[in-house]
Amino acid sequence: MTDLNVKASQRDVLGKKTRFLRREGTTPTHLFGHGIDSLSLQCDTAKLQRIIARAGMTRLIALDVEGDKQPRSVFIREIQREPCSGELLHVDFYQVMRTEKIRVDVPIILIGEAPAMKEKGRTLTHSLTSLSVESLPDKLPPQREVDLNPLEEVEQAVFVRDIILGSDVTVITDPDQMVVKVSEARVVEEEVVAEEEVPEEELVEGVEAEAGVEGSREAEGKAEEAAE
Repeated sequence: MTDLNVKASQRDVLGKKTRFLRREGTTPTHLFGHGIDSLSLQCDTAKLQRIIARAGMTRLIALDVEGDKQPRSVFIREIQREPCSGELLHVDFYQVMRTEKIRVDVPIILIGEAPAMKEKGRTLTHSLTSLSVESLPDKLPPQREVDLNPLEEVEQAVFVRDIILGSDVTVITDPDQMVVKVSEARVVEEEVVAEEEVPEEELVEGVEAEAGVEGSREAEGKAEEAAE
């Protein structure tokens, strides 16, 4: 049995009235799962926060529901928080059967340091942050660490096919999908377009031509005045 345990009791307070529970240090929770009746429950907020910090959404939890003879094997399926304060609002538990395989997205954690990154002008692209896997609940890894030390050259990469999880776990993610890669940093050079230089002779000719036009217009004006 898992060492992560949390107690829960039946909840009669529903809807908007659950805000009164939160003020008393109690978080409304919900339990559902394949082949079971869903239950509205509640847990002590402080204890639940500690379980969330340790278990995340990929570790098996023993949920001790008041009135049950044995704890239920559950995963945290959803966590709702207040956007601004981060206050815990609601938690959904999903009950599993220990004899039935489940699919879960396991976080990918990068460890170590890539030797190729010691050179300037290199970037490390982490393109895949989780791995979709299938296994029995008690065989599910809470996370998968990927060591960066083998990346010694630029353009080297780690793919899903390079990650070994053992015979108890089946990887669902495409094996050709890239997890992390060392690349040369792209430098975007901005081309400065200078204004086209006009030869001095053309400038003089242009000024003289403009002056000629203005002189012609002035002469025409005087002629019209004389005719009047």
